[in-house]
Amino acid sequence: MTPRTSARDRFTALPKAHLHVHLEAAMREATLRQWCAEDGIEVPPLVEYADFTAFLGAYGLLIDLLHTPERVGRLLDEVVADAAAQGVVALEFASIPEKAVAFGSAEEALEFILPAASDAGRRHGVWTGSIVSIDRGAGREHALEAARLAARFADRGVVAVGLVADERGNPVADAAGAFAIARDAGLGVVPHAGELAGPDEVRSAIELGVDRIQHGVRAVEDPRVLELLAERGTCLDVCPTSNVVLDVYPSLEEHPLPRLLEAGVRCSLGADDPLLFGVDVVDEYVAAHERMGVSVARLVGVARASIEASFAPDDVKRDALARIEAWRLD
Repeated sequence: MTPRTSARDRFTALPKAHLHVHLEAAMREATLRQWCAEDGIEVPPLVEYADFTAFLGAYGLLIDLLHTPERVGRLLDEVVADAAAQGVVALEFASIPEKAVAFGSAEEALEFILPAASDAGRRHGVWTGSIVSIDRGAGREHALEAARLAARFADRGVVAVGLVADERGNPVADAAGAFAIARDAGLGVVPHAGELAGPDEVRSAIELGVDRIQHGVRAVEDPRVLELLAERGTCLDVCPTSNVVLDVYPSLEEHPLPRLLEAGVRCSLGADDPLLFGVDVVDEYVAAHERMGVSVARLVGVARASIEASFAPDDVKRDALARIEAWRLD
């Protein structure tokens, strides 16, 4: 990196996949403020939350703002455009379709969202895939129906099912039946685990044969789980700033990303909820290098792992990996 090239510019130019981002919370702040003004409601708190419940309340307001198809379409275009500007070549965004208030049903939501995302991807040069999230606190029937819904759209842009919300009291193993439905449809499985709950949840996810784990950072608390992650090659979609804002770790300097990488665990970097945490995916690369001491070489490996662990088509992966190699040699 030359003195005239900022770290942000350099890491923006590094091709990457963004695999851990929630659609509604990738809204631009200017768009949030415009829509709050139009609807006559107060802008929710950003970045600082008293607890996880307060964070979920802010997220719920974002969902409520998306009450017309036009707003959903604008959101998708802006999210994909922002991804392109951050050097993202493959974007996997997560949402819970049944909570899309602009539509009469979850099916109608996906029938609108999937082609709109694909169109935005073509406009901005970013491959897009949709993750249908299961709300782990909504019960077994919701989980099964969410997986069946995802399966019906498996050839139309849905690439995986996820599992979101508070892990505590809602173990990943409870979703095993839903995961089986997704797998039978050829979909990936990418649950949140090892964020608010400990390494046993990461182990459970691995034993269920998931494709990736969103967060998974508390695996560092059990060396045997770390070894299992490295042995299986399971990628963790890590979001350091999210973990700090929600008090999983006290600071970026104390975040375990460097230990995960040193243990041979494959990791991607994600922004999780960019609007609510005040960062984008490039910010996470910069923070990993400048505040966590992760070398540029290791971050090239992170970018490579993000592409390899994505559900993007093979031609997208080949092109991105070649571009990463060119970036590395530049």
